[in-house]
Amino acid sequence: MADTPLKPMTDQDAAPASGEAAAQAVDSLKNGDGSRFSGAKQALTDNTAKFREQAGDKARGMAEDGKARASSALGQFSQLLSDAAGQVDEKLGEQYGDYARSAAGKVQDISSQLNDRSVDELIDSARELVRKSPGVAIGAAAAVGFVVARLLTAGLDQRDRA
Repeated sequence: MADTPLKPMTDQDAAPASGEAAAQAVDSLKNGDGSRFSGAKQALTDNTAKFREQAGDKARGMAEDGKARASSALGQFSQLLSDAAGQVDEKLGEQYGDYARSAAGKVQDISSQLNDRSVDELIDSARELVRKSPGVAIGAAAAVGFVVARLLTAGLDQRDRA
């Protein structure tokens, strides 16, 4: 293979194509109804809408599942408080047992309200709470984050010990 000397680029090499050549280049990018990319753009738009719908359906399903689990956990916690009320009566007195029964009733009410409302209604209520009192919402989010972090840390610590 023969070595060919490299030549520096000149103005001619970078000169724009003539008017006719430029028009042909533009025409080659177009077809009868606009740009050749219109089909790809439409397919991308359709796929994006489809993906958004699928993601929304999956999120709604997960929210429904989470709502059912939370409601069940609250019901179990209410039952636990009710069962403990008898023991509190014996050890601390009836007045404190009544507090436990009252707390169990409140938790059961919350569980019932959670069961009776749809996910959309719960989301709307949460949005309204954030609008009315953003400080409470931020505090609640921080508290939930702290509890979740503690639970995860405790779970990881127990897994490391095993």
